[in-house]
Amino acid sequence: MKKGKKHAELQKKAEIARLRKELAHTKGAIDSAQCNFEQALDPTMVDCYIYEWKAAQMRYQFLLKCVKQFEAS
Repeated sequence: MKKGKKHAELQKKAEIARLRKELAHTKGAIDSAQCNFEQALDPTMVDCYIYEWKAAQMRYQFLLKCVKQFEAS
């Protein structure tokens, strides 16, 4: 394998690893928002945790799509 191609492959693997780490972090944010939502009593906080939960889910979907694109290339 040529040096440039090997370097590009290493960069790709590093980026996939970074994205997977972000996925794990985002999964934790989803779980946290869900737990906080389930325990919230104040209507304002219920709304807050719904938005937090939805935002984390959207970020998770985006990161998952990025990982799939990198793995396919």
